[in-house]
Amino acid sequence: MNKTLLLILCDFLLLNLLALTRWEKAEPARAKQPPVPQMTATAATKDQDLVETMKLSLADERTTREQLTQKLSATESTLASREQNLTQLQADQTKLAATLSATQRTAADLGQKFAAATQDATLTKEELARIQRELEDKRTEAERQKQALAALAASQAEARQKIEGLTVAVQVAEQEKRLLRETADTLKTQVEAERSDRLKAQAATTQLAQGVGQLAEKSGELTKEIRDNRPINANVLFSDFLANRVTTLFTAVRSGLFGPATREKQAATILVTDGAKIYALLHLDDTPFPLSEDSLDWEKITAEFTKPPAYRSRAAALQFLSLDPRVLVLPVDPVQAAALGVKVYPTALEPFKFTEAVLVNGGGKGYGEVGFKLDASQPGYVRVDNRFFKRLFGDFAPSRGDLVLSKTGELLGIMVNSDYCALVNNFLPAKTITTGDDVRAQHTAAVLNDLAARVRLLPLKLQ
Repeated sequence: MNKTLLLILCDFLLLNLLALTRWEKAEPARAKQPPVPQMTATAATKDQDLVETMKLSLADERTTREQLTQKLSATESTLASREQNLTQLQADQTKLAATLSATQRTAADLGQKFAAATQDATLTKEELARIQRELEDKRTEAERQKQALAALAASQAEARQKIEGLTVAVQVAEQEKRLLRETADTLKTQVEAERSDRLKAQAATTQLAQGVGQLAEKSGELTKEIRDNRPINANVLFSDFLANRVTTLFTAVRSGLFGPATREKQAATILVTDGAKIYALLHLDDTPFPLSEDSLDWEKITAEFTKPPAYRSRAAALQFLSLDPRVLVLPVDPVQAAALGVKVYPTALEPFKFTEAVLVNGGGKGYGEVGFKLDASQPGYVRVDNRFFKRLFGDFAPSRGDLVLSKTGELLGIMVNSDYCALVNNFLPAKTITTGDDVRAQHTAAVLNDLAARVRLLPLKLQ
């Protein structure tokens, strides 16, 4: 509970105590005097105003607290859901990493088996060569035995048996060699399959990493969304406005009875953008052309942007917007915006996200938070609830030309009178006056009188 509301409650309780106490019993009787009806009515009216003020304060506080509670609950639910999804993805990544490790170990075991099989095949080849050498030796021995057939018949028969045995051994060796070759081919096929599985596992891991990256991006977007939905303190917004306001100097000259008549007007404003072009936003009362008088043709009109210590540059034109004839903008090219070195405020994409806004008065003379409501009969405007605002700030009340910023730091609109704010969501001009040292050919009187007529055609509450 803030200090202001606490003070009001204390005053309310004190007044109730004073009103309910029966003072005629607590004090001795005094001489009766003639009643003063006018003073009693005045005191009762003050008490009633104070009670009404307290009721409004309590209702606003209760509504604000309920809205903040609902927004906080929704944000916590969204964060919990996102954290659960991130935990599930991390668990899936851990499972895939374990599967990849098992596959790599299986491939290493198969490689070792293949090496052992290859070594066995090499040993078999050496044994076969040895057997062949022995066979040659036996054949040589058989030739010698043939020459001595008669004497060595028994030895020849035994040698023949040995030769037959060696032939069988050679056939067995050939069969074993063929089996080893088939086994080697089978192992090679298995190794290729394991390599393919490993590549698939790596691809799955890469895809999972990409999914984690996307989740991180979404988490960043969620963080940005939460930041965008968080209202900025009014003190920060006003400080930002003071650091980025631009001074604009208007000069208008025309011929008079006693020589040239010159009018000058200076105003502080900000630069705004619709994403494509940059403009300086002003109210018609910030210019030397009030609508309260019949206009005459001006001969020279200039509008200059100034920045200490010595920067000056001219605006090319005055554009009066279609959304309200009292709202005008000065086009600012990128070179001018860079030279001014100030922040360019974007227009509010969601102007009704918050029920309150920050109003900056007189180009930076004061500021405060105000509530606003939609008016179904005037869709391009919002009505500023300034009843409570006036009671708290006294002589500082909303007036025409005051800028209205959203709680997220975007431009909401500009006050066209003390009650209504024109929503600035486009910069479509209805009338344009090109500035310069000779503007007589543009018949500025007809342009300004047409704007004044458009204002008089508006509903009384908007004038």
